[in-house]
Amino acid sequence: MNIAIFHRSAWLTLFVGLGVAGSQAQSDTSTEAAPASDDGVQRITLVGGNYDFEPEHIVVRAGVPVELQARRRPGLTPHNLVIRSIPMGLDIEASLTTEPTTIRFTPRVPGRVEFYCDKRLLFLSSHRDRGMVGVLEVVE
Repeated sequence: MNIAIFHRSAWLTLFVGLGVAGSQAQSDTSTEAAPASDDGVQRITLVGGNYDFEPEHIVVRAGVPVELQARRRPGLTPHNLVIRSIPMGLDIEASLTTEPTTIRFTPRVPGRVEFYCDKRLLFLSSHRDRGMVGVLEVVE
């Protein structure tokens, strides 16, 4: 009887510990604000791969040009970057390579939009479903 209680207690501790660790991992996100340079362009670098983006949260200003340098980490898995928002005037889809790709856009209005990789292998979840998503936040 004592052994059964010990085993249940050990399993409960393990599951609770995994839940806490999982919730902490989800709250650790990287945010990067793109300051405007002398020429008035907001520049930011985005790196994708391993089913994530770094940074996961990008903040830019509405009405100010953005120059996004996007690339993927080395590896065989193909990745891309998709950002779509009709109100913001964004319809971006770019393949990511290990060499940076320059993506230029000017968000029209404030708001938040998800950016993601929509690649997937046959019979597997999409990269977006596996967590390869981030947030582009446009502020005044």
